[in-house]
Amino acid sequence: MIIEHPSRADLLQAAQSLKAGKLVAFPTETVYGLGADAENDHAVELVFEKKGRPNDHPLIVHIADMHTAEHFACNIPPFANVLMKQFWPGALTLILQRQPGIANASSGHQSTIGLRIPSHPMALELLEIAKSLGVFGIAAPSANRFGRVSPTQAVHVVEELGEGLLILNGGASHIGIESTIIDCSRGQPILLRPGQLSTESLEQVLHQSIAQELIDETPDNSSPTALKAIAPKVSGRLLAHYAPQAKVLLLDCQALEQRLSSYMPQPKAFIGVWSASPLVLDSKTFLYQAMPKRAEVCAQVLFSTLRAFDKAGVQEIWIEQPPFAPDWLGVNDRLKRASHAQ
Repeated sequence: MIIEHPSRADLLQAAQSLKAGKLVAFPTETVYGLGADAENDHAVELVFEKKGRPNDHPLIVHIADMHTAEHFACNIPPFANVLMKQFWPGALTLILQRQPGIANASSGHQSTIGLRIPSHPMALELLEIAKSLGVFGIAAPSANRFGRVSPTQAVHVVEELGEGLLILNGGASHIGIESTIIDCSRGQPILLRPGQLSTESLEQVLHQSIAQELIDETPDNSSPTALKAIAPKVSGRLLAHYAPQAKVLLLDCQALEQRLSSYMPQPKAFIGVWSASPLVLDSKTFLYQAMPKRAEVCAQVLFSTLRAFDKAGVQEIWIEQPPFAPDWLGVNDRLKRASHAQ
């Protein structure tokens, strides 16, 4: 059930539902989350069940303020505090050492926990009300079936998880891809998942370099500390992820042009094409969508575009490879994983 234009009373009801161990879907600036009381292990198990997600795959815990971080985390390093002060509220998740005995299920029973303060006003208000009721954090992965396309609108949550869930409609997510994840648990900052925040902006604040350990790459050799310890499990690190129903092919400009020029139409075959290059295609065979040329705009519409192609009934989605530039890292990460999912 979607609650349109939620009032303060609606948010109180949602917070009371969380306190009672129920699930609530709510908007953030990145994507919509499927929320549960982070310290209610039974409620968190319902999240795993609803998504079809392995219960050793940790969830990100959303909190209302920086003070609450110490409720969930311990031994917070100084550089993590710098990142909190600069980028919270915002699309940054920090992996920290977990307080013993706190949020066991939410953390996937690891010794670390992922925390962030979202910047969406409705999410913040929900978190503040929930905290006043004794719910100190909301564990909230994206509100979709595990491995599928993340929801950026309330209606997407219904399409993924059905009508029976309480869903707070806060409009379309204005960032559109999940938060940047920085591991702060191993003595230095290490990028585990790219998002809207650039590595450069993080390094400028910290006055130090950030190593990268992306799941499908060799750890950065500039990070000797990282090489001595295994990266904690975090959300969105599977090579096959963010997948629509249609098969995704990620192609450079030349390969896309060759495939288009040589393609022989097949009976009942319908191909989606998402390209920054302007194309004129046979509408009976191809459904063309123009890819935005700015990374942040492309991120906003990425998941909704994949969903639109699925709704149109395409069998394959051919996507022109975006630039290999720092500001495109988050978009490229999602597209690469989507193309590995079939």
